[in-house]
Amino acid sequence: MSDSIVIIPTYNEKENIEKIIRKVFSFEKEFHVLIVDDGSPDGTGDIVKKLQTEYSNRLFIIERKGKLGLGTAYIKGFHWSIEKNYDYIFEMDADFSHPPKDLLRLYDACANEGASLSIGSRYINGISVINWPLGRILISVLASSYVRFITGMPVQDTTAGFVCYKREVLESIGIDEIKMKGYGFQIEMKFRSWKLGFKIKEVPIIFSDRTEGNSKMSGGIFNEAFWGVMKMRFNSRKIKNQKA
Repeated sequence: MSDSIVIIPTYNEKENIEKIIRKVFSFEKEFHVLIVDDGSPDGTGDIVKKLQTEYSNRLFIIERKGKLGLGTAYIKGFHWSIEKNYDYIFEMDADFSHPPKDLLRLYDACANEGASLSIGSRYINGISVINWPLGRILISVLASSYVRFITGMPVQDTTAGFVCYKREVLESIGIDEIKMKGYGFQIEMKFRSWKLGFKIKEVPIIFSDRTEGNSKMSGGIFNEAFWGVMKMRFNSRKIKNQKA
């Protein structure tokens, strides 16, 4: 039994899904993988289920009906992983924008360096992004600056989606109370963790935009994050440790 589970939400990732699963399973450190698929019409779920015959005790899938959003996919995966008693629970994209080899560094930060939450950070050592247009880089950098200004949270890459949580963090922060479900979900998860005093460590990574498949980002996701951060800060006094 591995102590680590990597949650990968998917919607139409047939070009990437088998390659990313095999890559995660190629490391000497044993990771398990949970795919949360939102009814991908391109057959992503079917590819995963075929691979389960090869990786029956390491690869798992939750299939949902319809595109229900990134945040709800992760919350579903978090509950599943907590019930299965995994100690280290990861978020990662399917498209190789998050370097799979850096799972090992995120794990080490939590398992051996005292962090409760480790972040694969694009901005802790300058800007480490490949193949993004300048406009998108500026939006991302400004978004993190905006979050730090509003919240005071000392995290450079507040919107990062490549993360490792210790189980106790997810048991404590009230994941069912997370309001933002799109782009802002990542911000709110980090903010609640920070407000409860959990140690956060940013691990520098090189982020590379997807080369296959299509991005799921939209203008509505950014709008939710912009207004949601102010509401989140205003309501921050209500955050309490759910495990206490």
